[in-house]
Amino acid sequence: MVRKSGKQNTDSGNDSESKRNLDDDIDALFRLPAAEFITARNALAAQLKKDGHGSDADLVKALGKPSITAWAVNQLYWNHREAFDRLIATGERFRQAQTSRLAQKIADMRTALDERREELANLSNLATSVLRAAGHNPTPDTIHRIMTTLEAVSAYASSDAPRPGRLSNDVDPPGFDSLASFVPSAGTSKSSQEKQPVVSSAHPSTSTNRKAQPTEDIRKIEEKRKADIAAAKLSLRNAKSMLSEAQAKAQKLESAQKKANEEVKEADKQRRQAEERLQKAMAASEEAARRARSITVDLEQATKAVDDAKGAFDKASKGLELLSRG
Repeated sequence: MVRKSGKQNTDSGNDSESKRNLDDDIDALFRLPAAEFITARNALAAQLKKDGHGSDADLVKALGKPSITAWAVNQLYWNHREAFDRLIATGERFRQAQTSRLAQKIADMRTALDERREELANLSNLATSVLRAAGHNPTPDTIHRIMTTLEAVSAYASSDAPRPGRLSNDVDPPGFDSLASFVPSAGTSKSSQEKQPVVSSAHPSTSTNRKAQPTEDIRKIEEKRKADIAAAKLSLRNAKSMLSEAQAKAQKLESAQKKANEEVKEADKQRRQAEERLQKAMAASEEAARRARSITVDLEQATKAVDDAKGAFDKASKGLELLSRG
């Protein structure tokens, strides 16, 4: 990530190469995981300063860490370029339709808006995957802010748009009035208005209808856009409600799991105590059995000694009786 140190050269060719290297280094910063941005940025700025590129170091040091939503949009640009470019193309087609003199312009504008909604839906799914893969939670509010930034980037003219892939913050889209300003007067250019023949005062309504028709169509597009926004807000409220219910259920299940874990711990404790008592009882039983076996052996020996003593006693008695008689 940090560029290699090298000897400073003021040659124009080397300056161009240095600029390209700096652009590549900055692009690499914004492609990193969000948590690594600050460390890598500071390391790059320190290396630039060490190499004698003080102004470049200051420029890099001033780069702000992207918010998680801006970071996700950057990743879509770097890692899902085809889908990103398709969205930008729909915005360009919309602007071209706005400035067109063709009678088909309103239909083209509607087609561009429909294509734009499809591409935004596709990028919404991709953004969800990007966030989850990076360990971030794709909440409805997070996805909404990402979609707002994508909508903004596609709505701006290429000369005015923020640089894609290097966003640090969310971008607000221009208002519809700003987009409609591409269409002068009632949707025709000044030169075309000058070429229009003067309409006889006998038919004033015809001239009025011709001028009002494009404005009316644009108004309908704006109303449709507002209706789409209202529907999106309703979907967002429903999603938030579902999220709240899911969080409440999850919290309840977490409490139940905690209680079950405590019961398992208590049961394990009682099982260990029972096993200890069983081991002690078994040890006592074995000791009693050993003592019983020892007593049995002693009893057998004592019985034999009694028998031997009786035999000796009987023998002595008989001897004494014989001596008494003799």
